[in-house]
Amino acid sequence: VQLQASGGGLVQAGESLRLSCAASGRILNIHAMSWYRQAPGKERELVASVGSGGRSTYADSVKGRFTISRDDAENTMILQMSSLQPEDTAVYYCYADVDQIDSDDDVSLHYSTIHLWGKGTLVTVSS
Repeated sequence: VQLQASGGGLVQAGESLRLSCAASGRILNIHAMSWYRQAPGKERELVASVGSGGRSTYADSVKGRFTISRDDAENTMILQMSSLQPEDTAVYYCYADVDQIDSDDDVSLHYSTIHLWGKGTLVTVSS
């Protein structure tokens, strides 16, 4: 099972960008999904999370500008970012808690919960 993030790029302040994160592999269930970011010289920080029931939370710095969503049928997560500012410049990472199918036959199914990080996607906002 792996996560693949995409959608980063270079934009000007005030513009919008849409990040996607797709999970692939032998997946039974995906629990919470999140976006983190890490700016140069700073620690990685939580940007937004969405639970399996769809409830979302946001960092104060992005409230009202970013929207997180998920499509469980497609095992994807979206971060819609608007009114981007130079301080949003960072590498963005997706994260998910996933029930990975270990074995599956006619009698039983075995799975394990794993904690996955996707490779980052760079967002650069110019002033």
